[in-house]
Amino acid sequence: MNALHTDTERDDRLYRLLPAIHRTRDAERGYPLKALLRVIAEQVNVVEDDIAQLYENEFIETADDWVVPYLGDLVGYRPVADAGLPADRPGCEEARALVPRREVANLIRHRRRKGTLALLEQLANDVAGWPARAVEFFKLLGWAQNLDHLHLARHRSADLRATDALDRLGGPFDSITHSVDVRRIDSRRTRGRFNIPGVGVFVWRLRSYPVTATPACCVEASGPHCFTFSVLGQDAPLYVRPQPETDPTHIAEELNLPVPIRRLAFDARVGDYVGADLSLAIQVDGWAGFTADLPVPASHLKPADLSDWRYVPPLNHIAVDPVLGRLAFPPGQLPKKSVRVSYRCGFSADMGGGEYARPILNPAGGYTLYRVGEHETFQRVAQALAKWQLDQPANAVIEFAASGVYVEPIGIRLADHQTLQLRAAERTRPVLRLIDWQTDLPDALTVTLGEGSRFTLDGLLITGRPVQVLGAEGREDRLSVCGAELVIRHCTLVPGWGMDCDCEPRRPAEPSLELSNVRARVRIEHSIVGAIQIHEDEVRLDPIPLCISDSIVDATSAERQAIGAPGSTWAHALLTIQRCTVFGIVDVHAMPLGENSIFSGCVNVARRQIGCMRYCYVPTGCRTPRRYRCQPDGVIAAVKARLAGNNIDNPTKQANEIANESLRVTPQFNAQRYGRPAYAQLAPTCAVEITRGADDESELGAFHDLFQPQREANLRTRLAEYTPAGMNVGILFAS
Repeated sequence: MNALHTDTERDDRLYRLLPAIHRTRDAERGYPLKALLRVIAEQVNVVEDDIAQLYENEFIETADDWVVPYLGDLVGYRPVADAGLPADRPGCEEARALVPRREVANLIRHRRRKGTLALLEQLANDVAGWPARAVEFFKLLGWAQNLDHLHLARHRSADLRATDALDRLGGPFDSITHSVDVRRIDSRRTRGRFNIPGVGVFVWRLRSYPVTATPACCVEASGPHCFTFSVLGQDAPLYVRPQPETDPTHIAEELNLPVPIRRLAFDARVGDYVGADLSLAIQVDGWAGFTADLPVPASHLKPADLSDWRYVPPLNHIAVDPVLGRLAFPPGQLPKKSVRVSYRCGFSADMGGGEYARPILNPAGGYTLYRVGEHETFQRVAQALAKWQLDQPANAVIEFAASGVYVEPIGIRLADHQTLQLRAAERTRPVLRLIDWQTDLPDALTVTLGEGSRFTLDGLLITGRPVQVLGAEGREDRLSVCGAELVIRHCTLVPGWGMDCDCEPRRPAEPSLELSNVRARVRIEHSIVGAIQIHEDEVRLDPIPLCISDSIVDATSAERQAIGAPGSTWAHALLTIQRCTVFGIVDVHAMPLGENSIFSGCVNVARRQIGCMRYCYVPTGCRTPRRYRCQPDGVIAAVKARLAGNNIDNPTKQANEIANESLRVTPQFNAQRYGRPAYAQLAPTCAVEITRGADDESELGAFHDLFQPQREANLRTRLAEYTPAGMNVGILFAS
């Protein structure tokens, strides 16, 4: 069903106040007066909205971000200097991390509860936005008891028969007695945990993201009864859907936090994890008498270790391994219809295709909407594209109404000055699975752009084949100026086209995005993409602009080309890259700006005199534009200055120290394979020059806008402020 949307009523309200005679004469002259009044109405709307917001700015719940520090000052809130000072301007993203709204709102309440253990967990959530669990380590110490006053509830030595307690050993839910550790938990050198004044606040930086009613992946290589929760087929741990705490004095447990589900915990309390509104659910139509409308009950699920797929569940039961994200049916009772799963996965931020809230950007003016889904007018993408080609609207949106997998070839050709947006509805994650349809032609999502056209991919996960974007044939001379535009936002173009169970790419050398004579501006935002390959005419045409921000570009290896051209040559593009993490080599014509980014491989440009790189990490020995406060340049200069200041002229010593410092500041990641929860997350052992190396003292790379160093500095100061005298409190990263 088509729907026409207009957003111009508010802009034309001044024009509608004119007498009819003036509107008639304006129409005869081509509406010049209407255009003028629209410009004036835009400024009137700005002033009107600002006046309306003045009342809202008096309340902490509705105030703009830039007003929060001023409201905090009224109740005695003081920002943490170590985290940086908030910018005094509207729309500042950093202000949300530097002056948390929740902390200002609950400041008086927190001061009344000062000294309580549960308050430390609340502070971590309010100040840093991190779920937390506070642990008093003196309760885990081995105390010698008086025989006349026995405390049976105290912790005891490890019981080798208590497998669940042993499984929790060393973590935030540890319950086994330890010997004393005299090192302070807040030490900047080596930390200790188990001491009388020690209090630890375990925080979880990874978030638990939902995946709803998505087909499971059948692992045919292991058997027709073997499935993975992930539609891509890799092993991925299942996460808990955190349940809210009703008692403010309650200490968070596993069910209240975004933690991976343990096998023993799942076995002991399977009913607390399985359900439509809980952590996971499995729907199988017609299997063992169950319908697709209701999930399989928890009583029919068997917790198991499916590492080698040897466990055989009994009839009418499904084996589930939450650690690997696997499920298995009885070999003699296979499902006849689709298997759909709902679960939670872990990741660091709202990036790539996912069921998180993201801004929906509609085309300017009116547009035609085509919805694709099981209960919509169009069940398949091809049907919506056929209707779109028949209607030929100037602006159109094809929207996937629900999460699911769409397996079909997609070919799109845009006419001149035509706009098309292929997007997911809010809080959905549709998967486009491109397979080998034709033996004599490559299979991909192919888009042909016209002059002045615009194509947008928004909120999708694309796997199996690349996205190929082509320019109109035979029109390169006319399109020497880039009039078209390609936008990829909040999408995942799976690096290596797919992955095995261990997250290793299936086609590591293949690009995920191919641009061929597109003559368009290319913009990639908040996305995860594989290698980008650009083929342009370098003799007759100017390089195309390529802008990448807040994204991960993954060539699956630091030695492979992440951005380049066929034949491993320079891509004919002007690269502007901000707040990104790049795994691989970058070969481009020029780089107007590289900022707050991490490049694991070399960056080589043909035109070094164009642009600059600032606050980035790039390996030494690369052909880059001018660099400003980049690493390891900074530590190399510091070594040379220190040796020169000490009058040490020893080339061997200088070379060794430069090598050591360069190795020290090399970025370290918790995981470098797409599909793992900690993918592209900086490791705790990463040098401070990387974790606070951006121009605003945030971390370099794709997760810059999380402002995690500022959050940690804020939280560390607040914990010390609200901890009783004589106690030492430390922050421990559980993820």
